Amino acid sequence: MEFNETMKINLEFDKSKEVKEIVSKVYEALKLKGYDPISQIVGYILSDDPTYITSYNGARGLIVKIERDELLEEFVKTYINSL
Repeated sequence: MEFNETMKINLEFDKSKEVKEIVSKVYEALKLKGYDPISQIVGYILSDDPTYITSYNGARGLIVKIERDELLEEFVKTYINSL
């Protein structure tokens, strides 16, 4: 490996990957506890109330690591890219 070239870091990709991993873990925790994950996540996004998310498996602690606008941005990107 040569050290005379500047390395690029794609923070957007890293953040997107982190959001997807967290949402996946939160979704699974909600599902395992018998909640409707979609409704609970939407409730959290709309209200900014983390009690919509179960604390099971650390899901609540994970979801608050992501800004709600970042969550919405990822959801919209994913939806648009699926069209």
